[in-house]
Amino acid sequence: MRTFLTTPLSLLVTASCVFLSACSAQNIAPPRANAETRATPAPLDDISITIAAVGDIMLGSTSINESFLPPNDGRDSLKAVTPILSSADIAFGNLEGPLVDGGISTKCPPPKPLKEGEAAKPIRCFAFRSPTRYGKYLKDAGFDVLSLANNHASDFGDLGRNSTRKVLDALGIAHVGSDRGAFAMTVVESKGKKIAFIGFAHNAIVPNVNELDAAAGLVKAAKKKADLIVVSFHGGAEGENAQNVPRETEIFVGEKRGNLPLFAKTVVDAGADLILGHGPHVLRGIEVYKNRLIVYSMGNFATYGMFNLKGAQGLTAIYEIRLGLDGKFIGGKIHAGKQPGRGMPELDANGDAIRKILALSQADFATTAPKIADDGTISPR
Repeated sequence: MRTFLTTPLSLLVTASCVFLSACSAQNIAPPRANAETRATPAPLDDISITIAAVGDIMLGSTSINESFLPPNDGRDSLKAVTPILSSADIAFGNLEGPLVDGGISTKCPPPKPLKEGEAAKPIRCFAFRSPTRYGKYLKDAGFDVLSLANNHASDFGDLGRNSTRKVLDALGIAHVGSDRGAFAMTVVESKGKKIAFIGFAHNAIVPNVNELDAAAGLVKAAKKKADLIVVSFHGGAEGENAQNVPRETEIFVGEKRGNLPLFAKTVVDAGADLILGHGPHVLRGIEVYKNRLIVYSMGNFATYGMFNLKGAQGLTAIYEIRLGLDGKFIGGKIHAGKQPGRGMPELDANGDAIRKILALSQADFATTAPKIADDGTISPR
């Protein structure tokens, strides 16, 4: 059975525990090792932590004056992927947009008054707003930690951010990166280890991927409170032409969206153990640096109605990642998926996402990419 605790970093109190073996408790000497008494290796589950990680999640939107909600009000949206997510020690994703039932978005001003005889037109404004009742679907699917550090979490301002935090808190889902203060990071516990998650994006509200010294400082501060550090970032250009990872600051719609290889290696140097990227709406390559896995973009995952899901943008994946208790990347598996039609993830037996990630990793990180087998198994070189 899965046991899981969440603790906001601002409320975390350092504690110490003493574990006594049955032998020492009863003052009995342990047996000596000989040819007949050999230590039994610990099961893999006991020496590693499995994190299932996915990219952008927007289960449906009541956007201004037009609704984009999935069939059966979204109840079935995540059923195909729930077994994988719920079996991991920790399941993580990027929640692309607030969970809120009302409010006004400054991104989408009210329409101009209609002229006599003029018909009203639907407003396609990219300000996302998922109903608060959809939070339960995330919980039922197995999500434990969600990033709110992205360019849509604030589409409905403070109202949206506050509502999202309230919904997730009530469901027992940890959240990270909704501002630069107390909610910049969170600490969860699994298998007796404290794991800190820190969320970064490319705006002024949250920790910023362009501010490298500050990013390193956050990781170092988290290292004092936790055993392992997972850094999530929302960065990079967007779309079909943004599948490769440049080694320079990416600019998109006039915004600086990070020099992501430099950012990733900066936070690993500061003590981070796993880097999970999202934002480009396409899959990108992966590499290993100092025995730590860097995933540069996990793409769209569960995005209904308002996302472009043609071609590469319709590919998705669940990254099942095993970390040693010291934070080193042990291995894992890519579970390939697609979002057909208007969206929502389905597993893909053809493995198109696996081949895509392999090709991009070899192209961008020829000497540092991990091994990726045809079935999606990932292993260090």
